[in-house]
Amino acid sequence: MTTTSTTAGTETTPVLSLPTRAAVLLTGLGAAATVASALMSWTWTDEFPGDLTYYGSPAGLQWLALTGGLLTLVLLLAAQGVPGLRWAAPTRSNNAVLLAATGAFAVAWFSIAAIAVDLGGLANLEPGGWVLGAGSLLALAGTLGLPLDRRTGVTLRVLDRRLFLLVPIAAVVWFATHAIPEDKPVAPVLTALAGGIAIAAAAVLLLQLGHLVNHWLRLSNTTRPLPAARELPSYLEILLIVVAFGIGLFAITFGIDTEYGELFIAYLLLAASVGASLGKSGLLPRLRALTVKYRSVTTGAAFAAAASFPFTQTSDQYTSVATNILIFATVALGLNIVVGLAGLLDLGYVAFLGVGAYAAALVSGSPASPIHVQFPFWAAMLTGAAVSMVFGVLIGAPTLRLRGDYLAIVTLGFGEIFRITMLNLNGTTGPKITNGSNGIPRIPDLNILGWNLGKPTNLFGIELGRFSNYYLLMLLVTALVVLVFARVGNSRIGRAWVAIREDETAAEAMGINGFRLKLLAFALGACLAGLAGTVQAHVSYTVTPDQYTFAEALPPNSAFLLAAVILGGMGTISGPLAGATLLFLVPKKLEFLSDYQLLAFGIALIVLMRVRPEGLIPNRRSQLEFHEASIPAQSTGDTATLTKAGA
Repeated sequence: MTTTSTTAGTETTPVLSLPTRAAVLLTGLGAAATVASALMSWTWTDEFPGDLTYYGSPAGLQWLALTGGLLTLVLLLAAQGVPGLRWAAPTRSNNAVLLAATGAFAVAWFSIAAIAVDLGGLANLEPGGWVLGAGSLLALAGTLGLPLDRRTGVTLRVLDRRLFLLVPIAAVVWFATHAIPEDKPVAPVLTALAGGIAIAAAAVLLLQLGHLVNHWLRLSNTTRPLPAARELPSYLEILLIVVAFGIGLFAITFGIDTEYGELFIAYLLLAASVGASLGKSGLLPRLRALTVKYRSVTTGAAFAAAASFPFTQTSDQYTSVATNILIFATVALGLNIVVGLAGLLDLGYVAFLGVGAYAAALVSGSPASPIHVQFPFWAAMLTGAAVSMVFGVLIGAPTLRLRGDYLAIVTLGFGEIFRITMLNLNGTTGPKITNGSNGIPRIPDLNILGWNLGKPTNLFGIELGRFSNYYLLMLLVTALVVLVFARVGNSRIGRAWVAIREDETAAEAMGINGFRLKLLAFALGACLAGLAGTVQAHVSYTVTPDQYTFAEALPPNSAFLLAAVILGGMGTISGPLAGATLLFLVPKKLEFLSDYQLLAFGIALIVLMRVRPEGLIPNRRSQLEFHEASIPAQSTGDTATLTKAGA
């Protein structure tokens, strides 16, 4: 057993007392078995989604197991210093191997459980399924015998004991549900109640289990310093960036194209472990350094990868999902100016999306519009953005002198007032402008310089459908919003917003006009949301009030927009984009949970924010606020050392 002191409060020791060579051998055999299982049959029947009955032809979940096993094997060999693979783990950290093995284990046993539940028992497993389970278990056990970066002591946290009462309550309600005949009116209510309590009880048990595992493993969050990178020719470094974005495009496309819920859940499990393991291995920090070095190449590669998505699709089935993700992400970026930079809690932001959509619908030639005009697309976009900006100023001017919870309540009220007003402008309870609950239907497709976006387009011999056309248009709008956010965020105004967010009183004492700058943030955020709303109106053909609520099962709505900004990482560009993508896909792919969809989604959000409170892609300041003790000290050679107050 190896014991090496690294920094104060940390050590490098194994969790299980195994000889290092035995642990390496066990991990390698388990990872190889996991890979081999993907080439074997997992079930004897094709009734399970994905048809996992073939030998030598991986499908669906088998591809995920294959990826997890291969990643574990590569990182293991790289951590052992095998020539030709050292680039995969510059830090030589076995924690990266453990994270990869954990992801493979989660995918394996989730797949086994899904097969057992869907088909009615473990008897439906073929030899490949048993090899999968045994191999992933061996690999995980082996990694626990490797020298890991661990803390010297972790206090065991115990949840409030009253929460554990949910377990017997769930059992009682479950038995009561089965004791009542199904034809009784109360039976459906009890069934839903039993399911909800069971999920809540399971969440409590899983959370406590997580505390127990954390107390046992004592894994450290300290990042090992990266050794000096080997100098490569510029063309090779640029090629690495292009390859990385190509792999990213493939991974995101796989997630969007998942055809059934079980595959998507396993994809999320593997994606989380892959990201964490590559971060611990040092590979992602190396790639991040390259992207900083070649910013223009990185921007071009990112845009090219995103623009290539429609060309990977054979139909518009999933391109429509990607288009709505871009709309959602663009609005989230606008909200990020208000919340992430200026620190203003806005709970009715989706109303500005609705203002832009209604304004564009009224002037785009819809037969249901009382304004019988049809503006060209650029004029409709400017109209939607301008009207949203005006509403942002009108709402912000009398309310932005409020702070904190009071401002949140006012913005929540504005969101509901907008929806109710659109309902009442129906010709009966008010002027006939929006047709009430019927909305403004039959919004014509856009025609830009003779290009009708509603008709299929042939590019490079590939036919792009209607949603592919709108996807490319929305990609340009998103790029414009990203450019605006980046330029404003790095300007003197952006720094003033950050100062107001950190301490408004201190900022005003330094000469910053807090009210004027907050009003500017509100107006700019509303303008960007209205810009996305003009495209949304044409994509959906119809604009109705129920599309712009505070909370609903599917985004966009104010609650989901705020969650996307916070979950992704406030004050960053890529954070809200990643958060919006995740928060749109998860509800969309969890539709098979039916009545328990929102409950399961809420629990998933709680777990994510508990594990990573600073967001998926945080800035340095957020990392300092949440994990100051585990972040290495800054170099003392520079007097401008990064601190919480001046990141």
